[in-house]
Amino acid sequence: MEFFNPHLYDLSNPELWVAVGLILFFVVAWRMGAFSKVNAALDAKAAKIQSDLDEAARLRTEAQAMLEKLRAERVEAEAQAKAMLAAAEDEAKRLEVEAEQRLAESIARREALAEAEVKAAAAEQAAAAAERVLASRVAAGASDPLVDQAIGQIGTRLN
Repeated sequence: MEFFNPHLYDLSNPELWVAVGLILFFVVAWRMGAFSKVNAALDAKAAKIQSDLDEAARLRTEAQAMLEKLRAERVEAEAQAKAMLAAAEDEAKRLEVEAEQRLAESIARREALAEAEVKAAAAEQAAAAAERVLASRVAAGASDPLVDQAIGQIGTRLN
């Protein structure tokens, strides 16, 4: 072994003096508290790293909670949008049915009004024709039984 080599302990050996110097350096450093300062610095650094890790974990937890909250809000918003869309579609169908009903009512009223106008015009024409026939009969002094019967039925057929 190298440790038991007599040349190693010779005072002219530089390796011996390097070892002695190194040992003296460590002893002086230990007496001056360098190791405790290094340990304190390392402990402080470890504490800072641990607090940073704790802060990162806390921030990660908060971010995860916010992400879950946003996902829940998105789901709720999608549900509300679907409900609003369904309500709008129902409203559109209701308005369409209502418009069709109003249109049908309007058409029925216009048909009734047009029939009434046609009946009134027909009655006026029939009355004018009857007046002409009566005037010509009175002027001629003759009576036609078929014409008299038709004139009598005009009033019942037009109403």
